[in-house]
Amino acid sequence: MGRDNKQGKSKNKDSLPQTPKNQKIKPNEIQEEFSREFAELREKGTNKLNNKKS
Repeated sequence: MGRDNKQGKSKNKDSLPQTPKNQKIKPNEIQEEFSREFAELREKGTNKLNNKKS
């Protein structure tokens, strides 16, 4: 007869990766962060349009 190879449930199976504390954004600073990100994307898009026209 074979051995019972049943292993216990992994403790990490149901957990999700966590964001390090130094990378978290404070709730009152979220609007500012979104504004910066959108401005950066808008700037990149404008630069691409200007490069195509040249």
